[in-house]
Amino acid sequence: MDFSAIEDAFKEAVENGVFPGAVVLVGKGEETVFEGVYGQRSLLPEKSPMERDTIFDLASLTKPLATTTAIMLLVKERKVQLDDQVTRFVPNFGVFGKSQATFRHVLAHCSGLAAWKPYYEEVSKSEKNGGLKFVASKAAQSFVFERIHRERPIAPPGTRIIYSDLGFMLLAEIIEQISGRSLDRFCQERIFQPLGLGSTFFVDLSQMWGRRERPSQKKFAATENCPWRRRIVCGEVDDENAYAVGGVAGHAGLFSTAMDIHRYVARLERSYEGKDDFLPQVIVQEFLTRDRTVQGSTYALGWDTPSSKDSTSGDLFSPSSVGHLGFTGVSLWWDLERKCHIILLTNRIHPSRNNNKIRDFRPAIHDLILKTLFQ
Repeated sequence: MDFSAIEDAFKEAVENGVFPGAVVLVGKGEETVFEGVYGQRSLLPEKSPMERDTIFDLASLTKPLATTTAIMLLVKERKVQLDDQVTRFVPNFGVFGKSQATFRHVLAHCSGLAAWKPYYEEVSKSEKNGGLKFVASKAAQSFVFERIHRERPIAPPGTRIIYSDLGFMLLAEIIEQISGRSLDRFCQERIFQPLGLGSTFFVDLSQMWGRRERPSQKKFAATENCPWRRRIVCGEVDDENAYAVGGVAGHAGLFSTAMDIHRYVARLERSYEGKDDFLPQVIVQEFLTRDRTVQGSTYALGWDTPSSKDSTSGDLFSPSSVGHLGFTGVSLWWDLERKCHIILLTNRIHPSRNNNKIRDFRPAIHDLILKTLFQ
């Protein structure tokens, strides 16, 4: 199989500033069909080459790989059901007409919650006014959860698609409440460790600061020169709201490598086929099937599916595919029919989030890879 055109496309993308660097992995089941490493993992404060085991800030890939998988495990254990109302666990959430919102609504982005709110600004302001360390504290996390509980909905539950970070922040709170563990500890013990994902983790900022040490930046892909934090972000979560609550959140905060994501997909695919007891087949199949609550939705439960036009997956992934993007420049698309997946990890927001050239590159490279594999 000739991957030279793919190699050339990535080299050209680096030269044209689509991203400083990238790691791509193409898998079929447990087999790695193609791996490529290109460009730089950081440009500032100094140039450092991208490597095969570079650790990326996965941004919203946290939603399917950590939060959604955790909910799957709780469904497996019958500690929660998809059509349970959120208020079963968070009674205060029911204000302003949100009482009918269910876990299915939240996972399928039709709970009615807003897409995003700048909670980090309020957390930062509270710290400045109070003079005490508030950013990235447990108190800040509780403050943000309470704000989400009291948000007015944009639409009644189950009536409109609004891709919502807030919903997945809420799911993290409930996972912690049900399990009695922090989200990062639950995921480490129940997902990452059992699946052998040794390079997948959250960076708990409160613990990091308590030890007065920072994670080594030698393996991390740098993200943006953040105007709020006034520095190049590397080795800590880029997302401001996730940072404000301590780096461990349901919508963002996960770090990983291409190979670990490949291992995750391979195991979940085996569960999907009924060949692995990590998760029951019936649960995985329900989560990976497009939700029908809102007509025209492309969302499965915690995952996206290809849209009929201008999909980030390109034009060649089958309708029975799932995937997700992350703001930092990462993506995973997985074709359940062809049993193949493409993991694309880039640092496109380094040093500026205003670089959006990946929008054209991503679907084009997906099409090129699938043509190489199947035509």
